[in-house]
Amino acid sequence: QVQLVESGGGLVQPGGSLRLSCAASGSIFSIYNMGWYRQSPGKQREWVASMPSGSSTNYVDSVKGRFTISRDNAKNTVYLQMNSLKPEDTAVYYCKIVIDGRAYWGQGIQVTVSS
Repeated sequence: QVQLVESGGGLVQPGGSLRLSCAASGSIFSIYNMGWYRQSPGKQREWVASMPSGSSTNYVDSVKGRFTISRDNAKNTVYLQMNSLKPEDTAVYYCKIVIDGRAYWGQGIQVTVSS
């Protein structure tokens, strides 16, 4: 049984920063792609960033230069450092990790950017 647990969300003022974490636990043999998605009220879930095995990273244009995805393979954890946050970044953020060929999702964590 594999479980993903997210942490690090909350309320932040515009221009502020937050760091999200997503830790995988359970029966894990190998991890492939790690990524983050978000969903705002009334909108479809959108891809934000991903990091396949290795060091390459990919971002949606709206967060390039502000968000950084990273991973700690020893801890089976993926991070999302979010800087220069904007109100339009407000959403529930979900991590997605492909473990042993199967995709697992985190429970979702709220990020609210407001003054």
